[in-house]
Amino acid sequence: MAYSVHLDNFEGPLDLLLYFIQRDKIDIYDIPIAQLAGEYLEYLGMIKALNLAVAGEFVVLAASLMRIKAKMLLPRTVDESEELMEDPRQELVDQLVNYQRFKSAAVELGELAELRGAYYPVGGMELPASNGNGVQEYLQDVSLFDLMSVFREVLGRMPSTEPLRMAMEPIKLDDQMSVIRRALDSEGKIAFKEILLKAVDRHEVVVTFLALLEMVKRQQIVVLQADPFGEIMLQGLEAQA
Repeated sequence: MAYSVHLDNFEGPLDLLLYFIQRDKIDIYDIPIAQLAGEYLEYLGMIKALNLAVAGEFVVLAASLMRIKAKMLLPRTVDESEELMEDPRQELVDQLVNYQRFKSAAVELGELAELRGAYYPVGGMELPASNGNGVQEYLQDVSLFDLMSVFREVLGRMPSTEPLRMAMEPIKLDDQMSVIRRALDSEGKIAFKEILLKAVDRHEVVVTFLALLEMVKRQQIVVLQADPFGEIMLQGLEAQA
């Protein structure tokens, strides 16, 4: 049975490349294309296997990475002026640098807007607090790629072939949501990896991961990460109140 979960704040393909670059502390001006292309295609495969909505630009960037990788394998030639031809990675580097710059500017503008919103003119009325309609509010400084890194790690621990399970009911999304809910009711806060490690096979890992995304989408839990690329914690909204 296939499941489909759509998140409003699903990052774009350049975000995924920047995630790899920041996580591995790669020099953005000297990108190891073979390494990044391989990992990018692996993540793209996981996204498709999970039936998450994949925008067309993800596939376009995958093709661009493979084209750059192929060019990097060709011997470097010189033109008539005896100068080396342009690095095949240059266009991608320029895109990443500009995208990173605009993202940083957007964050700064958002912080200024938030700071300005704390001031009210004389006689003004305080605006009501956010009603929490934005999915990002429930993914506090955690990207979908952070979640998928944990999913990938746990899935890699599972055997590639599993014994046949006879006469067993298929695992349902609602059942795994209930598992997560009971764990949070008992513990208050629990590590995302710990939830996944309770699964007995690859299929259960996949459905548990999709259950988490669905609960985030429904604004039933908050996903927290104290440090960049640190451990991801799940917390029920009641515990935050």
